[in-house]
Amino acid sequence: MIEIKIIDATNKEDIKLKNEEFQLWGRMIPSYKNEKWAYTVLKLAAKDVSQMCFPDENYQYEEMSKNSIFIGAYDEGECIGLAIMQEAFFKYMYLYDLKINKTHRKQGVANMLIERAKEVAYLKGYRGIYTQAQDNNLSACLFYVNTGFHIGGLDTKVYNGTVQEGKSDILFYLDI
Repeated sequence: MIEIKIIDATNKEDIKLKNEEFQLWGRMIPSYKNEKWAYTVLKLAAKDVSQMCFPDENYQYEEMSKNSIFIGAYDEGECIGLAIMQEAFFKYMYLYDLKINKTHRKQGVANMLIERAKEVAYLKGYRGIYTQAQDNNLSACLFYVNTGFHIGGLDTKVYNGTVQEGKSDILFYLDI
């Protein structure tokens, strides 16, 4: 049974959960018309599907805990999922990171972490949560939409001049 709990100093090493590969199988293409966001999905041909893995972060509990709350998902005492919530200067708390071990994906763990993140944001006086996902990480984008987030913006410049040039970040918002 999966247990969701706040990670504190006693289990601080759990915030160093390793990143694992995910599939790049399409792209979310947002559009904005008449003050409303919409999107289409562009699926890749099977021959163009690839894998990606973000580099592992070197999260430091002492430094990050000044403005972050860490939420862990545990299966028989092992951390298998992580959500990092950060204080923000407006009324939406920032979901800085969300990751689930490959062996536990598509089992509702991410949804359970989002539910706890909503509780954290509410108790801190926020009206919701916001996050971002790369437009080519279609699984993440669709997860956010299917979890109740809505598109609130698009950053087409964030990766200019980097090895990820050509990608965009889609901003997602969830009201609580």
